[in-house]
Formats: sequence, structure tokens, C-alpha cells
Amino acid sequence: MPEAGREAAPEEAAGEGAVPHARGEEALGRRAAAYLEVQRSAAFAQVRGRYRGFVFPAAVGFVGWYLLYVVAATTAPGLMGRQVAGELNVAMVAGLAQFASTFLLTWMYARHARLRRDKAALDLRWALATRTGQERL
Repeated sequence: MPEAGREAAPEEAAGEGAVPHARGEEALGRRAAAYLEVQRSAAFAQVRGRYRGFVFPAAVGFVGWYLLYVVAATTAPGLMGRQVAGELNVAMVAGLAQFASTFLLTWMYARHARLRRDKAALDLRWALATRTGQERL
């Protein structure tokens, strides 16, 4: 029994004479080594680079576009209130364009993933699954 104020060591917590599961730890070590090998591979770096090459500029552009809308709505009410057609004003057009740009960006992301990353990512996943014995995932 551990003393007051002191946590029990793993072997104490598991009971006297407890032996760690060596085979489980060995398999975990092999699996971790396989993950690290894939992570350090050129193919993984290429997939990650393609992902970052699309996502970071797209996110910056989209957030910039959103902030432009918010800033324009708060600092230029005259501009945003200008009539475009009938009761439709610049603010309404910009707001609807926010929705349209969201769907456009989603489509662009899915297309980019399908054409530039999916096959390479699936190849990496399969290679990793066969090395770690998880082919059924």
C-alpha cells in the first residue's frame, strides 16, 4: 500500500509481481517506428506540402474576405447601403457572396484533395496498414 501523499508505482498498482506485457509493448514499438518512418518519408512530406500549399493561402484569403466584409459594414455604411437593384444593396450582395464563396471554397478543396492528395494519402495509409498489421481498417 503506498504511503499517504505518494502515488503507487505501476507494479504496486497492478499488484505484487505484475509483469508488463512485453509482446504488447514490442508491437506498440514496431507500430510507432512504422508511423515515424512514414512521417519522415518524402511521400508524406509531399502530401503534407500539397495540403498546406492549398489550405493556408485559402484560409488567409477567406478570412481576409470575411474581415473585409465586416470592416466595410461597420466603417462604410454609406457604401454598404448603396442600392444595386431595387431593394438589393451592396451589403446584401456582399453577404450573399460570402455564402457563394463558402461553397466555392468547399468545392475547390474537395477537388484539390481528389486530384492532388487522395491517391498519395491512400498509398501511404495502405503502406502503413500493411506494416502494422491493420489491413482491415
